[in-house]
Amino acid sequence: MKNITLSADEHLIDHARQVARERNTTLNQAFRDWLQTFIRREPEVSAIESLYARLTGVNSGGRKYSREEMNER
Repeated sequence: MKNITLSADEHLIDHARQVARERNTTLNQAFRDWLQTFIRREPEVSAIESLYARLTGVNSGGRKYSREEMNER
C-alpha cells in the first residue's frame, strides 16, 4: 500500500473523522472507499458523454406534443 499526503481545512478533517467514527470506520478507509468509487465513475461519465455526442442532431421523427399533453396523467 502506498502512502500519500493530502491537505485540507482542519475543521473539515475533524468533521470527516467524526462522520467516519459514526459509520464505524476510519478516515483512511473512507478515503479508500471514495477512491474506488471515483475511478469507477470516470468510465461511466465518458460513456454517457459519448452517447450524448452520438445523439446530437438525432431527430426522432415523432410527433411534437404540447406541454399539456406531456403532463397529462
